Amino acid sequence: MLITGTFIDEISHDIPHQNWGELEWDNDFLHMKTMGIDTVILIRCGYRKFLTYESTYLINKYGCYKPSVDLVELFLRLADKYEMKFYFGLYDSGIYWDTGDISHEIIDNQFVIDEVWNRYGHHPSFKGWYLSMEISRRTKGVINAFSTLGLQCKSVSSGLPTLISPWIDGKKAVLASSSSISKEDVVSLKEHEDEWTEIFDGIKGAVDAVAFQDGHIDYDQLEDFFIINKKLADRYGMQCWTNAESFDRDMPIKFFPIKFEKLKLKLLAAQKAGYDKAITFEFSHFMSPQSAYLQAGHLYNRYMEYVNHLK
Repeated sequence: MLITGTFIDEISHDIPHQNWGELEWDNDFLHMKTMGIDTVILIRCGYRKFLTYESTYLINKYGCYKPSVDLVELFLRLADKYEMKFYFGLYDSGIYWDTGDISHEIIDNQFVIDEVWNRYGHHPSFKGWYLSMEISRRTKGVINAFSTLGLQCKSVSSGLPTLISPWIDGKKAVLASSSSISKEDVVSLKEHEDEWTEIFDGIKGAVDAVAFQDGHIDYDQLEDFFIINKKLADRYGMQCWTNAESFDRDMPIKFFPIKFEKLKLKLLAAQKAGYDKAITFEFSHFMSPQSAYLQAGHLYNRYMEYVNHLK
């Protein structure tokens, strides 16, 4: 189980922005290609007032700031150049995080989906959609949100696949702004299976792949949760990917590149469970040789040694 996809987090609202231009991004796509990455996923096209492209709808509605560079166009051109698949991540207004009401995300993204497909759908690398609402459990309205937006994405793009990346409500599922690194109130295996059975049943046909984030539970819990995830994905006709987080949740400093042995443990657990693909959050900050974190380049080197050893 090797990493063949990565998120791109250009908004970077809770990790440092790296202030890259086209040259740095081109170099990073080349590093990704060298590592074996064939899929890049824009984690969100905008968050609150910050955007990756000049959205007429979002600027008019929320007074969003006009970006100096059309990053969606840049990423698509680079994905075209390096023959990668690009998944477009939808907009996050922030209202859901503030209120728990996910309905705003539906209304806004119904406009964004049409706007984006009309503007960028001609790129050969535009190969899918990422429904960017991150959830863990039976969030109010999430089934309707994923179903409505997933079906619209597929409808406008002649059936291109859709992806979600939820988290598991384990002991490390604490807010990035929290000073703690763990909590006591955690989901049980049975609760996880029951709740995601209901969600999967409600979104089947609208969502094609699910990539559970792997960093919120302990390493000795990975196998049990992964087996459930794979079983449910198979039952409801979805691909089961793993979102192998390449940053560390085990220390109070949020967030640094992960120790390679921890990343390897998570990838081996996904392999054992029979997962279909491994992606990461995320290469550019936590694994790239040109990351602002010196440790990221070392993680890249250890990972490449691992890959070469397997050949």
